[in-house]
Amino acid sequence: MRWLMLALLPLTAAYPAAAQDLSVDPDTVHACLKDATGVLPDCIGDAAKACQSQPGGETTPGISACLQGEAQVWDDLLNAQYKGARARMLAQGGTDLADQLLEAQRAWIAFRDADCGLTYAVWGAGSIRTVMASDCYLHKTAQRALELRDLGNME
Repeated sequence: MRWLMLALLPLTAAYPAAAQDLSVDPDTVHACLKDATGVLPDCIGDAAKACQSQPGGETTPGISACLQGEAQVWDDLLNAQYKGARARMLAQGGTDLADQLLEAQRAWIAFRDADCGLTYAVWGAGSIRTVMASDCYLHKTAQRALELRDLGNME
């Protein structure tokens, strides 16, 4: 998420105050993680959509802020799910399996950042690029959190 925030830093200073004050309900995201089956549930993005109904949320900067807000909650959940998956890997297969998970996670982070960076670049200088890149980051991060939740729970 750091690369996205750094890329958008010049734009956030220009955001209207209302867009900077937008908030995402983390309980909506937590419920999505808890109740979702599979890795592409419809509930991904629900917290951002609710955020966009707040004053300033319908603007391009507001939409981006809401997407980034939900992505941050998913990123926190992803980190928790990674720790849980790593603990399961250590218990099930020892250090070798846990190290493979670490290697896979590092590769996944590089892929996500590169892919969403490409999305940002594809949209050129248009303001929609922040929305598109933020949406990419949100969906990829949520999907990975769900994958990690289920990893090693294939009984």
